[in-house]
Parts: sequence; structure tokens; C-alpha cells
Amino acid sequence: MDLRAIGMGLVFALIWSSAFTSARIIVADASPLFSLALRFLISGLIGIAIARAMGQNWNLTRDQWRATILFGICQNALYLGLNFYAMQTVEASVAAIVASTMPLLVALASWLFLKEKLRPLGVAGLIAGFAGVALIMGNRISSGVDLFGVALCGIGALALAFATLAVRSATSGGNFMMVVGLQMIIGSAVLFLAAPVFETIYIRPNLQWMTAFTYTILFPGLLATLIWFQLLNRIGAIRAATFHFLNPVFGVTIAALLLGETLGYLDAVGVAITTVGILAVQLSRQPVQRSKASI
Repeated sequence: MDLRAIGMGLVFALIWSSAFTSARIIVADASPLFSLALRFLISGLIGIAIARAMGQNWNLTRDQWRATILFGICQNALYLGLNFYAMQTVEASVAAIVASTMPLLVALASWLFLKEKLRPLGVAGLIAGFAGVALIMGNRISSGVDLFGVALCGIGALALAFATLAVRSATSGGNFMMVVGLQMIIGSAVLFLAAPVFETIYIRPNLQWMTAFTYTILFPGLLATLIWFQLLNRIGAIRAATFHFLNPVFGVTIAALLLGETLGYLDAVGVAITTVGILAVQLSRQPVQRSKASI
């Protein structure tokens, strides 16, 4: 993995993790599904306009169209939609921790159902990762966390894990910005249909809300997604997923700094265990490099 890929992965993890904090700010003054649909509509139109200016077109490969539709529904509408809805009652740090189980879920499903080999380090990582999450959730449940909101975050993580497993060749064919823009338009369409069914639509605009909304459009919405697709194309899905091990640390830290969310001793221990577990799982899935015997 070269230095540029490492830099891209670190920037992606930082921006992606910050989205939980900005989402928490947004849903404090707006209905979650409608505000997320509006965010995706704006982000998608900007992404498509940038793609056209870059000379990109709609001629996506069959795999890219499949990935665009699947991620538009599973990542944008389900994963992010459920997280936005849950963060009306769940803290950003809790949502970030639950979301961080996605690479663990992908590895577990690949091992159990797709017969993918998982080395002992990976098995240990799965045990540690889920144990860390259980430690955090046990502590939060005793403190009165909203279990329905946590369940919504968990379903969202399962939806994203499913999409990740279903799409293996999403990035071949170029047109990365066009793919980013189109998948957001698809997510927007689904959420605009869901919003009037599941919530009372309202927005109370203020400076804090506008700042968080604009940031979410430009950075987690466009920049982080574009970096992720380019990273997938550069180093592949397995290596790129390694950077998800930073999400619990970044997500909890940003929420504590900007929202003042408390981080107890058991939370810190759980985050550390989960982080190590995710890293172990991802390292175990790296291809084994065989050295050539000297003649």
C-alpha cells in the first residue's frame, strides 16, 4: 500500500466518522429522512454537474449500474436513513460504534456463508470486535440508551454489509464522480417517498443547522464518497476496508469534542477493543505475499 493510498484512507476515515456528529446536529432541528433526502438531492446534482464538467458520461458498465442502484438503496436510503432517524434519540458516538461493526459483519458473513477462509487472527479479531461493542452497549443500556434507535443503527449496518458483499466489482470502468452523483439521486428518491410516511416534515433553519447541513453535503456526501471509490479502484475492497478500523476512534472523539458527549472508562476500553478487533480482521483478510525462493 503506497503513501498516497494511506493518506486517502486516513482522510476518508476522518471525514466519514465526522458525519455522525454533523447528522446529530441536523436532526436536532429538522426531520431526519426529509433533510437527508434533500442533502442527497443537492449532493447528487452537484456530483453529476462536476462529473459532466470532467467529461464523464452516463455510460456506466453493467457492474457499475448494479453497484450504483444497490448502494443508492442500501447505503444512502437504508444505512444512512436509519442512522439519521435513530440519532433523534441516540448519541452520535453510539451510532458511530454500531456502524463500525460493518466490516466485522462482512467478514463474518464471508466466512460463514461464502466459505471465505479466515485465518486465526481474523477469528480472534471477530471475537474481540463484537466483545468490544457488547461492552460498550452493555454500559450504555445500563445508562438508559434508546434500544429502538440502536436497533435501527444495527439494521443499517446489516444493509451496508449486504451491499458490500453483493457488489464486488463496482469501480472498474471509471466515471467515479458520475457513480457518486447517481447513487445519491437514487437514495434521495427513495427517502423522499419514505419521509412523509414515517415522519412529520419540518426544518427550523439556523446557523448551526446550515453549517452542519452544508458540511455534510460537501464533505461526507461528496468528497468522502469520491475518495472511497478511488481508493477501492487503487488498492481493492479488502485493503481499503482496513481503514474502517479508525471509525470507532474518530467517531467517538469527534462527538466528544464537538457535541460534548461523555466518554466513560468502559466506553474507552470498548472502543479500543473494537478498534483492535476490526484491524485484526482486516489484516487477516489481506492476501498472503509469498516470497520467491532464491535460486
